Amino acid sequence: MSNPLPLREQAIQLLHNTGCSENVIRHCEAVSKLAKETAKICWKKGLEVNLELVEIGALLHDIGRSRTHSVHHAVDGGEIAKNAGLPDSVVAIIERHVGGGITAVEAAELGWPRGTYVPFTLEEKIVSYADKLVGTSNRVPIKKTLDKLREEKLGAAAENVQKLYDEISKLIGEDL
Repeated sequence: MSNPLPLREQAIQLLHNTGCSENVIRHCEAVSKLAKETAKICWKKGLEVNLELVEIGALLHDIGRSRTHSVHHAVDGGEIAKNAGLPDSVVAIIERHVGGGITAVEAAELGWPRGTYVPFTLEEKIVSYADKLVGTSNRVPIKKTLDKLREEKLGAAAENVQKLYDEISKLIGEDL
């Protein structure tokens, strides 16, 4: 049996307790707000989506930034979440939100534990999508995110982010 989801206040407290900066916490709150709005639109359109999981997963998606601000924050965050006894569904959101997804080959090149770090469930995809549309705490155009990835010579990540953006945008239409 999986552990229960923490309440919103408990998730925010966990971010504080692990040492996340106020900027990271504000970012996580903004991502959570957008992710929840996106999930509600999907739900209203008849898609099966766990709204609470989206909210809590989005709040905790960057918990690994308490240790590092590199791409490795996804794996570190997963480890923190597992050690905190969070449900596997939240761990998966944390581990799979970066770069529109990290393949098993890319993960091996990064020295990550064996696995695929690509968003699979609708909840994972919504959190990753929302993360790419929030800067520190404000919405940013997808073009800004894509341009930044390309400037950092992360063309494959930019392609993955574009595909994810297109997929979720198609699901929600013009409702956001």
